[in-house]
Amino acid sequence: MKLHVPTLIARKREGETLDPAEIRLLIEGYTSGEIPDYQMSAFAMAVFFRGMEPAETAALTKAMMESGDVFQHRAGHPAVVDKHSTGGIGNKVSLILAPLVACTGVWVPMVSGRGLGITGGTLDKLESIPGFKVGITIPEAQDLLEKIGVVMMGQTDRFCPADKKLYSLRDVSGTVPSIPLITASIMSKKLAESLDELVLDVKYGTGAFMKTEKEAHALADSLIAVGREMGVEVHAVLNPMSEPLGRAVGNSLEVIESLECLEGGGPEDLRKLVLDLAEKISPVSRGELEKLLDDGSARRKFDEIVAAHGGDPSDLPRLAVIHHAPVIREFPAPDTGTIVRVDAGMVGQAAVQLGAGRARATDGIDHAVGFDRFVKVGEHIHQGNPLCRIHARTAVDFEIAEAMLEKAIRIEP
Repeated sequence: MKLHVPTLIARKREGETLDPAEIRLLIEGYTSGEIPDYQMSAFAMAVFFRGMEPAETAALTKAMMESGDVFQHRAGHPAVVDKHSTGGIGNKVSLILAPLVACTGVWVPMVSGRGLGITGGTLDKLESIPGFKVGITIPEAQDLLEKIGVVMMGQTDRFCPADKKLYSLRDVSGTVPSIPLITASIMSKKLAESLDELVLDVKYGTGAFMKTEKEAHALADSLIAVGREMGVEVHAVLNPMSEPLGRAVGNSLEVIESLECLEGGGPEDLRKLVLDLAEKISPVSRGELEKLLDDGSARRKFDEIVAAHGGDPSDLPRLAVIHHAPVIREFPAPDTGTIVRVDAGMVGQAAVQLGAGRARATDGIDHAVGFDRFVKVGEHIHQGNPLCRIHARTAVDFEIAEAMLEKAIRIEP
């Protein structure tokens, strides 16, 4: 079958439903370089305006997934499960959920991404642990699944190359906020892990990509439909991202908070979300999952992950010393009253300003900077008491972050 790309673009522009074979040839041609960026941009824009039927989105997902290597699990393997979040501020759930769920006898082949814009990335957080290597091959990952039941790695060059190429194109062509394209991007990477079950943490609010609950519902429905088309059980949990999750934002600071949760403590909202998601893909009850956090099992599994990826678990209690920002100061409350808003989007922007995130994919990351001991909405505060602690590289960075937080936090008498 020979594909005439201009005709395909025109048909999608007019709202026609494309055949799975046509979509596969389009993705194969684009991945190989035979189809140029300008034609793929036009196709992405046509999808942006016209959308896709669930079968089309599934065909796009499958073609992108099969553009590179996929996990091949041995016969008789345990259930293979994973979790994906659509982003957020202070969202360190993966660091806790992966070891916790791996304690229940399933396999967790977690392929994660880096932070971009205000959204933090799991890989950046893991790399704040000295020696932690996220760049491993799929055969190495499969070996770790056999040994410890869990792996936390980055996307290899041979893992969904079509997604990597198309995502970069969408970023510069104004087609990022398209539900079929978002769905195919997320699900191609997750389904390349050859999963039996997937739980999705779909965020909405100021600190999320989807700003409204209605948009989040539409994305969740699309993700579930594609999972169903491809024979994977998908659960979606909608969660607001109007304030940061937990009390820490920033790479090493979020790892420190994750360790608290893995030891049975940590912020209540973080623990609840981890359990809400974990119980969807675990063969054990919520009560048993709570025990695994409280008795140290999940923490011991995290130590195994760190050691297996080249780190030293004995460094974990020393992270605050290893990544010690030069300027660490409290941000005092200007008034007495109740916290009614901690704007997650603004907090994320302040974290990027400090150097905890990246504006461009090529930017570096400062693992030491960020915020901790953050107040939560609904708490009462006295004038002069700390709203949070700011970890900055310089006094000027501190002052800029403080000014941004003044706009992000609202206190009412």
